[in-house]
Amino acid sequence: MKTAGDILSDKKRDMVSVRPEQTIREALERMQVNRIGAVLVKRADKIVGIWTERDLARDILKPGFNIDTAKVEDHMTTRLFTAPVDTPILKLQEMFLGLFTRHILITQGRKTVGLLSIGDVMRAGLLEKDTQIRDLTAMSSWEYYENWGWDRKLKPPKK
Repeated sequence: MKTAGDILSDKKRDMVSVRPEQTIREALERMQVNRIGAVLVKRADKIVGIWTERDLARDILKPGFNIDTAKVEDHMTTRLFTAPVDTPILKLQEMFLGLFTRHILITQGRKTVGLLSIGDVMRAGLLEKDTQIRDLTAMSSWEYYENWGWDRKLKPPKK
């Protein structure tokens, strides 16, 4: 079964971050350039939060909210969840559902090595299931079923 590390390897994307004092506009521009929906917030090489499109949707209609003056640190999510790099897909899926979160930081030892979204993990899980189905289908070809039981003579049940 694939692990968080395998998904990160397949993803081939570096973590993207902004500083807490940067504006929401700057965070949005960084996200747009990288074509992502979430950006990590780092202070002195330490991850202190995450800011996402969902955070923007939550705050945009608040009175006085202005993307040119609002600071990321005032609108970011600071409750972060982590999982080790060897965590299997099934466990990651359980974490997303149980923790009601959309992003999990992946760690190796004490170091953060990547960020996985619920979409990354669901996609990897579906691809893994597709491979399993293809393998099972290959093992049980139609020819096997066409010839199964034809060498036996069917007799009506005895009364």
